[in-house]
Amino acid sequence: MRQLFWSRRALVGVSFLAVMAALGTGQLLLQKAIAQGKEAPRFEVDPFWPKPMPNNWVLGQTIGVAVDSRDHIWIVHRGSDPAALDNTELAVPITGNRAGQRVGECCNPSPPVMEFDQAGNLVSAWGGPSPTREYEWPSSNHGIAVDAEGFVYIGGNGAGDAHVLKFTRDGKFVAQWGRAGARQAKPAAAASDPLAGYAGVAPGGGVPAAGAATPTAGTAGSSAGAIPAAAAAPTYQANSHDQESFGRVAKIDLVESANEAYLSDGYLNHRVAVVDMDTGKIKRYWGAYGKPPTDEVLPPYNPAAPVAQQFANPVHCSNVSNDGLVYVCDRANDRIQIFRTDGTFVKEVFVATQTLADGSVWDIDFSHDPEQRFLYVADGVNEHVRVFNRQTMEELYNFGYGGRQPGMFLGVHSIAVDSKGNIYTTETYTGKRLQKFVNKGVGPVSTVNAAMPWPTP
Repeated sequence: MRQLFWSRRALVGVSFLAVMAALGTGQLLLQKAIAQGKEAPRFEVDPFWPKPMPNNWVLGQTIGVAVDSRDHIWIVHRGSDPAALDNTELAVPITGNRAGQRVGECCNPSPPVMEFDQAGNLVSAWGGPSPTREYEWPSSNHGIAVDAEGFVYIGGNGAGDAHVLKFTRDGKFVAQWGRAGARQAKPAAAASDPLAGYAGVAPGGGVPAAGAATPTAGTAGSSAGAIPAAAAAPTYQANSHDQESFGRVAKIDLVESANEAYLSDGYLNHRVAVVDMDTGKIKRYWGAYGKPPTDEVLPPYNPAAPVAQQFANPVHCSNVSNDGLVYVCDRANDRIQIFRTDGTFVKEVFVATQTLADGSVWDIDFSHDPEQRFLYVADGVNEHVRVFNRQTMEELYNFGYGGRQPGMFLGVHSIAVDSKGNIYTTETYTGKRLQKFVNKGVGPVSTVNAAMPWPTP
């Protein structure tokens, strides 16, 4: 018995020493980072921003954010998409035995495009299908950009979305680039599209099987509105060399000095497409490593496998820095590829490479200093905002982690920075919100992983 007692004490002692060694190693790494004088911007969440919305409005999956020249914050979300709000969130359920009946006061989906001022006041809200059919509203809107003149650009990643819309800041239609349904293929081509049923919702990170039934327009992802598997459902085929239309655009970034829009094209195609901001005409495009894009369906990402030679779906962002570098989110492949604006490949950086499912690189923006010293990455699987030194592409630290309290994330999807250096994030899946992180200035790195950006007294 005594021998067993001492054996247990020895085991506990060894375990304790192992834990302390691991903690000591982590502390040494942190001390090394601090000793090297690493500094980075620090942020605190503003738990009171934005202010409450009127009309019992709620947000759906919030899948785009932009800051305009007036420092107003714009979002696009899927409040009217049945895949984004369920009956428990709606005063008028859309399915079930109370469908179409008002069951209570809460809640109502807000219009898909919303503008907020710096104080968090709602300034405007508009958007949705055209009653006159002068444009084709995306079946699953995705991504938003606003230029200096106030024109608003919106993409879409629904099954048939192959276009970009342009509006005035008050919602008047200006132009449509591409045609909805342009990627629709003959039934024989069904196997070419692994995302046929994908409308921005991937429970458990799954991807629908090739040829899966596609929800009807306007009810993407809704089990009640889905076409039965036996029906002749539309299928869609990538064409990353199309000069007229696109393949489910994830994001639009604007380089107004060149009058160019960079499209992350995206959820079906496998390219960055650069278009004229006035006409929407494609000027150039490229795939991974600056090569011509190909449209083969890649196997699921495996960190132990050879590096993919083409972009996976989705190509989720393509942001251009002040010094003319294009940072592309190859989301599912856990990497950022960097190019010159003519498509010349510069280098790639891998981020949290053990991240599977929806990947670690969701969106990118830059600090607002002229040199854009820092780069920010939204990571919607690990639920962090990652802060990089843009010159070295070394990750300095990350903040936030999974949860519903202010400063935490569930599906952090998009990121944008205002002129004061404040960060705005949106959340998809069940997160469904917009958050503001106030820039508190550059300071020493003190917490490397999952720093909590809670306000200090």
